[in-house]
Amino acid sequence: MEKTIRLTAAQALVRYLAAQATLVDEAEVPLFAGCWAIFGHGNVAGMGEALYHARGALPTFRAHNEQGMALAAVAFAKASNRRRMMACTTSIGPGASNMVTAAAVAHVNRLPVLLLPGDVFASRRPDPVLQQIEDFNDATIGVNDCFRPVSRWWDRITRPEQLLTSLPRAIQVLTDPVDCGPVTLCLPQDVQTEACDYPESFFRPQVHRARRPGADADDLARAIDLLRRGERPLVVAGGGVLYSRAAETLQAFAARHGIPVAETQAGKSAMPWNHPQAVGSIGVTGSSVANTLAREADVILAVGTRLQDFTTGSRALVPGVATLIQLNLQAFDAGKHRAVPLIGDAKRTLEEITAALGGHTVPAGWRQRVAALAEDWNAAVDQATAPTNADLPTDAQVIGAVNRAAGAGDTIVCAAGGLPGELHKLWRSERPNGYHMEYGFSCMGYEIAGGLGVKMADPNREVFVMVGDGSYMMMNSELQTSVMLGRKLIVTVLDNRGFGCINRLQRACGGESFNNLIADVDHRVDEGWIDFAGHARSLGAIAEKVAGVADLESALQRARQSDRTHVIVIDTDPMPTTEAGGAWWDVAVPEVSERAKVRDAHAAHVEARRDQAQG
Repeated sequence: MEKTIRLTAAQALVRYLAAQATLVDEAEVPLFAGCWAIFGHGNVAGMGEALYHARGALPTFRAHNEQGMALAAVAFAKASNRRRMMACTTSIGPGASNMVTAAAVAHVNRLPVLLLPGDVFASRRPDPVLQQIEDFNDATIGVNDCFRPVSRWWDRITRPEQLLTSLPRAIQVLTDPVDCGPVTLCLPQDVQTEACDYPESFFRPQVHRARRPGADADDLARAIDLLRRGERPLVVAGGGVLYSRAAETLQAFAARHGIPVAETQAGKSAMPWNHPQAVGSIGVTGSSVANTLAREADVILAVGTRLQDFTTGSRALVPGVATLIQLNLQAFDAGKHRAVPLIGDAKRTLEEITAALGGHTVPAGWRQRVAALAEDWNAAVDQATAPTNADLPTDAQVIGAVNRAAGAGDTIVCAAGGLPGELHKLWRSERPNGYHMEYGFSCMGYEIAGGLGVKMADPNREVFVMVGDGSYMMMNSELQTSVMLGRKLIVTVLDNRGFGCINRLQRACGGESFNNLIADVDHRVDEGWIDFAGHARSLGAIAEKVAGVADLESALQRARQSDRTHVIVIDTDPMPTTEAGGAWWDVAVPEVSERAKVRDAHAAHVEARRDQAQG
């Protein structure tokens, strides 16, 4: 009879997680780098006790906000190319529901994170308990049911022995390249503390290896034939290129066959910006060269991308007149936009395609077209990011300063507002994972917490965070966590006094500036504003306010020498954006309005939709 060990459910869960390992560059490392924890009455006795005794095998990290710590865990997984991950434990009620937004971020971006929210008593003896919601028609409904639509795998553990089947399934989802995404295991506080005799074999060490499924032979042959016959091919590189660790493979593929490569927000940094076939960003925030080539291409190979509306120009830009081939591990994505599906691992399939194409290259005219457009675009980037003496610099000019301060091996982190559009166009990356953007869910408040997760994934990288005043106000608490844990960040806060990006969109849709910039807020009685540098210092960071780009350049050099997180605040102009590049984006405009500008914007919107593909 197999030997057993008596453990509480929480102890068994922690021991199981600590037994999981993965291979990174052929080196065996723990699959879980640690567990973020904010304790409350729903997890302090069960999970808290279990984690305390497992600190050597599964480190516990303390944060200030449940959403913030979960976002840090999501960023850690992204920066680790989904090879490693973290867990997060909370109490019940608001502690749990605070993580729902982070779960959505992970779900949209297909990133692994294990969420362990506390839950109400399974026994229902003290029902209802503090922080318990009560559904008048269904006694099984609780706060944690909110995680169902934003989890790849969801379970509520109502008996300790259920971990024997639920935990292996959770790990399978977290490590599967197709199903990868957030997993939620709801842990009733009484069940966490209840004991069970678990088989010792359940805790046997396991090493997880990334699978690389190959494409169907017929699908592969069809794609190769389309690429061979294409006279104006274009590759669109998505985040799957980085998750597959296929950046070098893609670079070699592009160089050998002369095919230009554009990048999505998630795929940016797959190509060095100065690679002869690199044509920058694509879509609504795309470069003029990439978007021009997309309109002219006769075949587009999309690699590892969901092809969301910012990439496709709301289906008016991609696929356009081109035949679209979708290379993706997930069949759900491979079949989008009436594409020719090619279901397989990016690295393996690109290697098979290039071997089949042999010495095939694109026509000389297409190469010359690409080179000429790229030269013009690089000149436009130089102009947009050049230093200025203006009192209120543009976002682009601030980006130029930060980019010049960042080394080739450093990483830029951002998420929401106007900065992602400017960064997608203008940031120049030289190495994979040098650009870290959360633009699947475009989550305000991700930036600082995400930067912390990136730094934890690779402490040797200098991590530059760019964040607007709006996102900073949404979430800044993990600034102190970065100081507390000794994970240094260089944070540039661009203060345009409001939600400048949405104000510009509001104006573009014919509306009047309203409720976005602080100056346009109704019922405002206080004319004061925020001392962001003073606030950052109160959280333990080194902080300074600078005036203009020249001062920013000097401050960034000081920040590189700092021994802890360094925050630089600079006032910026909320209105200008880089005019070069870009594509149409479908934002609904009211059909009826008293304002002539809104009616004109609606007419322009209807006209633009004529180029929008359906289905």
